[in-house]
Amino acid sequence: MGIKTPGSQSVALGIKVLGLVLIASSVAAAPPGPLAPAASIAGAPVAPPVTTTVLPPGSELGDEIFDRPREVFRSESRGGHRSQLVVLGEVAFNSPAILGAAARRAGVSCNTCHINGTTNPRLYIPGLSTVSGTFDTTGAIFNPHADDGVLDPLTTPSLRGAHSLAPYGHDGRMLSLRDFVRNVISNEFAGPEPSQKLLDALVLYIEDIDFLPNPRLLADGKLAQPTSESEARGEALFNRPFTHDPSSSCATCHPPHGLFVDHQQHNVASGGTFKTPTLINANFNGPYFHDGRYVNYAQVVAHFDREFYLGLTAQDRRDLVAYLQAIGDGEQPTEPDSVELRLREIADIVAVLDSAIADHDAQVSLLATNTVDRELRDLAECFPEPRNVNVSGGLEARARARVMLKSLVLVVRQISVASEHMKFDEAAMQLAAFKNSLAPATEALNAGEPWSLFNRGNHDAHFAAVRALNRASIDPRVRARRPDND
Repeated sequence: MGIKTPGSQSVALGIKVLGLVLIASSVAAAPPGPLAPAASIAGAPVAPPVTTTVLPPGSELGDEIFDRPREVFRSESRGGHRSQLVVLGEVAFNSPAILGAAARRAGVSCNTCHINGTTNPRLYIPGLSTVSGTFDTTGAIFNPHADDGVLDPLTTPSLRGAHSLAPYGHDGRMLSLRDFVRNVISNEFAGPEPSQKLLDALVLYIEDIDFLPNPRLLADGKLAQPTSESEARGEALFNRPFTHDPSSSCATCHPPHGLFVDHQQHNVASGGTFKTPTLINANFNGPYFHDGRYVNYAQVVAHFDREFYLGLTAQDRRDLVAYLQAIGDGEQPTEPDSVELRLREIADIVAVLDSAIADHDAQVSLLATNTVDRELRDLAECFPEPRNVNVSGGLEARARARVMLKSLVLVVRQISVASEHMKFDEAAMQLAAFKNSLAPATEALNAGEPWSLFNRGNHDAHFAAVRALNRASIDPRVRARRPDND
């Protein structure tokens, strides 16, 4: 969900050791038990518990990100609140249980590639990526039947403003967001056919994800005053007709009054025909182009100048970059991970679980218990055990936090067992016990936070050690292909 590592990945204890990328303690270390049936919400047979990873050595899912992309929701921006179905969609978005067996084994969810509905610039999986931030959806790892034998990864697009950005897919192949989501689940990740309720929830969640507000932009897409001289010149250049083609300009495909997108596909000398991306919040959407070949605006501008003979001077290029940075900005793009944020997300899941139990909805109840179980286990790993030499102090506080979280996990398992057997009165009693335990657990977590991985110094020291172990485990030939992400 919004406050955890990508795809519900555990931030804990650097469990990427000696070439094994062990992802999410709730998947790699969870004992077999009744939480596995959460996948049944999609109408599929229950998968057996899995304990091994499928990702190759050198994989990177962005576990170490401390400052998380900030979520803005349209429903809340209007002064309302997110509906229960939207929150259910977020729960599903963060759950590997809705995807195929390989994704479940790896702990990969929709949120792995689209952190909080945005992008994941650190995502790198050997055999599926060429540069960080790209992913081949037709590779063999997650769905061998979809493997086309060609390594052609794409960047993971931000879902901010997706309700206004049809068609979907880099090639614009799908007009319907619903069809696109279903295709990702069932075809790209070999997941079971999703239920109508699950699809409704996922689509509503994605459609609720809004752009970050940008006070630099007026309603018609023009830059608000004051602007720098360079930004003003860049805006004029952006709207100026091309010398070689007076009928076109940058603004032709990126009309400022239309969210800087024309909803069309174009060949821009990048190896195919691809849909126009929006420039709203684009500062946070790199790498750029469909294949992530460019890491900054300067390279993008140079590409268009070179390929379309724009005749830009060095100053023109700098001015266009200044303009793109101004229109691509957004307020408070990130927020630091914290106990408060984690607990807020858990509360959202519990609200879904509460409603599911009241409605005697076993499928949603199992999905919610599976997700909150993962959240609690991830949270426990943020309070390192004594053997972690990269974090010192607060041993008792960290130990108490872990004990409290583990006790909550046990209660969640009881809720899951009761829901699986349609014993909803018992599930309701266990949920009440869970809620009663949250207050002392919150107190313990807050007390231990200064010595946890929510402390930036502890976090950085911990993941520096993780990176060192990970680098030692990566085949040098893989490292050589990743100059962008050591």
